[in-house]
Amino acid sequence: MSPHESTVRRSVVRISAPGAGQDDEDARFWGSGFFIAPGWVLTCAHVVGNGGGDVLEGGAAFDVTAFDAGTRRERTRPGRVVLALPPPRPGGAPAGRWPLPDLALVEVEDAADAECLWLSDRSAVVPAPVALYGWSRETGELGWRYGTGTATGGDAGGGAMLLRGEIPVAGCSGGPVLDTGRGAVIGVSKGRGEGTAGLAVPVTALRAIANERPGRALLHTVVRAHDRYHLQRYRSFGAGGWPGLQRPRAAGGFTPVLRAQLFARLAELTQPDGPGQVMTLVDEVKSRVLQDPYQPGVEHDPRTWREGVGLLYDLRDGAADVPERPDGPPRDLELEAVLLYAARVAAAVSGLGHAADRRPLSGLADWLIIQADQLRDGVRKDIHRLLHGGSDGFAEPDRRPVGDKVSLDKVRFGPVETEEDAGRARADVLVEIDPLMYGDLYPWRIKLLGENNRVTPLCDDTRGVPRAGLREALREPIAEALRQSDVGEHLAALQVVLPRELFDEPVASWRLTPPGAGDDVFDPHALPLGQRRVVVVRDRRRRDRPAFPEWHTRWRGTDRGPMTAVPLRGEVPVPGHDARRRESRHAAYARFVDTDPSAVPVYCGPVSQGPGAMALEAALAAGHAVVIWRCCTGEHDDCEEFHEQASRLVCEATTAEGLHRRLRSLRIRCADPESPDEDARWAQSIALLMDSPEDPTLSPPPLTAPGPRPGQGI
Repeated sequence: MSPHESTVRRSVVRISAPGAGQDDEDARFWGSGFFIAPGWVLTCAHVVGNGGGDVLEGGAAFDVTAFDAGTRRERTRPGRVVLALPPPRPGGAPAGRWPLPDLALVEVEDAADAECLWLSDRSAVVPAPVALYGWSRETGELGWRYGTGTATGGDAGGGAMLLRGEIPVAGCSGGPVLDTGRGAVIGVSKGRGEGTAGLAVPVTALRAIANERPGRALLHTVVRAHDRYHLQRYRSFGAGGWPGLQRPRAAGGFTPVLRAQLFARLAELTQPDGPGQVMTLVDEVKSRVLQDPYQPGVEHDPRTWREGVGLLYDLRDGAADVPERPDGPPRDLELEAVLLYAARVAAAVSGLGHAADRRPLSGLADWLIIQADQLRDGVRKDIHRLLHGGSDGFAEPDRRPVGDKVSLDKVRFGPVETEEDAGRARADVLVEIDPLMYGDLYPWRIKLLGENNRVTPLCDDTRGVPRAGLREALREPIAEALRQSDVGEHLAALQVVLPRELFDEPVASWRLTPPGAGDDVFDPHALPLGQRRVVVVRDRRRRDRPAFPEWHTRWRGTDRGPMTAVPLRGEVPVPGHDARRRESRHAAYARFVDTDPSAVPVYCGPVSQGPGAMALEAALAAGHAVVIWRCCTGEHDDCEEFHEQASRLVCEATTAEGLHRRLRSLRIRCADPESPDEDARWAQSIALLMDSPEDPTLSPPPLTAPGPRPGQGI
């Protein structure tokens, strides 16, 4: 028996229909689950879905049978679903085949003394040797089952985890998947496949709870209770708690005991609004500790401060200990990174100024000062500087606090951001849409575009979707990318790289909420993208070749300013769109070549087809990097007003960067359904191309097989 098995057995529960929990022979047994915090059970949504829509929506209770520490016997208590993922369909009807993440949080009455398992704080949890536990009646009678094997697959975003080995039988769904090397739960059993294969949901899928504000508060409540429990249990029982059961990888370092102490302190703080806040601190710490350029291989989606700690494990390809110098003592990079990260978290939370954070911040600062004594001078001084608001010439404090003694009057937290980093999102979100590849399908990719042209892929669809399906297909991936890029009040920009036939797609009016959601409330999260953040179009065709000199020249011109406006079509706006003699492509090109480098073409109509497309092609060939147009296709007779107002807009903005705030304001003013601003009507459907030649080369289009493309005849 492993040292963890007795703890696991006391933590795993049986979930049954009301009145069936006390009867081991009752056929109304639904599945398994396990305590992750006092009063909180984690299981699969399809397990509680056996009770129907009323159970899934939390309207009806069911039986949860678990070990009772007081009586040392089994006890059945009522449980209710607080949250199910994915949410129940309209009317509460359970899904036919349960899609991922297939998780449910259950609140159990009178279970404050429940024994709880440790949830992994790591994002990269596989491959790993695992043990699976749960209850089953497949062999004829309800009994305890377990199996061993290996977990592979899965991802940081919560994709399915593949299990191989002695997989338990049916009924163990909802039970824990335990990493036997670390003693941490890394997944929840979902089902059994063919032979010895099985599926599990990684615990990282719990992050999906935090995508909405009520769920974010729930996740933080449960994680806080989890981390408090494990520190209190270690203090009470020592080796009987999770930290006491673990074997540190080496002497010193970031031990399980230190982990429990730190997580309990981080849990008391105001938690981050989104993953961008966590990843900004993680990126900075890795660059500081590694002392060479840091390039993440994959993006992560942390929703709590503790998850940021998990991203700092095993620096430099798993080598936690590397020499500081060839003849010097080994450095524990893991401990350096974790403590520096915790100090930056403390400084960031302190900057919020919440009264509830004062006492836990003081306790965390005292703890960090003690732990930092064992670090090298450079990192230790960084930590003291963050905790005491010092400058480069500050003196380290001579105090050494004892235990959890509160000494807030001696702690003055320093700023987290350096002057050059202040006021920025972590990255811009880059959406690449390729030209048609398979019939009427547009492949797409989403990436993060960070500082120093650092590009990190997030997700893609290499086959693609029809044009009518782009908005819906990209809605949640864009929302996820923005969550990972926003940092506090600093919102990421959205750069959409389009083939020219899609330039009139109204991407600035896209919303991140499903159609109809949020229509009855004024919620900033439900606003069209262009009313809240920077949204620009970029040209797909030009990215496939090296940038040419005219492009660089005109980009520098609009970057320096002052800008001026020129008509995209020479015959508009004076005669209007119906002018008998339209400017030819060559005439337009000659005109654009002669314009000032800071000139911005403007146009009062669409540019994806017809004369507008021809004129835009000439402007882009002449190197123009900033263009303003109106992507509407309806009839209008205000071209002269549009060009006058757009010219004024360009001149007042001075530079390309100065356009963003003005465009956002115009979009808001002319979008009021009750009382649109008459002075802003000219800007309806306004679009902006801002296409730097200096950004990284985009991904090449996917290769196609020889012969006809799918959907085309021979």
